[in-house]
Amino acid sequence: QVQLVESGGGDAQAGGSLKLSCEVSGGSIRLTRMAWYRQIPYKRELIAYLLEDGSGHYIDAVKDRFIISRDNAKNTVYLQMNNLKFEDTAVYYCNQLSPHWEWGPGARVTVAS
Repeated sequence: QVQLVESGGGDAQAGGSLKLSCEVSGGSIRLTRMAWYRQIPYKRELIAYLLEDGSGHYIDAVKDRFIISRDNAKNTVYLQMNNLKFEDTAVYYCNQLSPHWEWGPGARVTVAS
């Protein structure tokens, strides 16, 4: 059974940076399209995903501020978040793009304006 554990969340000031990590166990991310999602009340949205060729794709709200990456040797996916905004406040989750594995606990990010 695949397990996902997100870490690196916390409090940040607007304009600051945080880096989230997602450790994957029980499955390999090497040939998997991995993604980051974030959840606010009543809504979970896809914000970035990584294709097998290493190219990252982003929604407009985080484009040019967030960077998704992977370390296949560590079976870990990262999300570097720069120039944080108040509206980035959410719980962040990683998962396979499709089909989803069981969701991890998430990493809470709170950005003070």
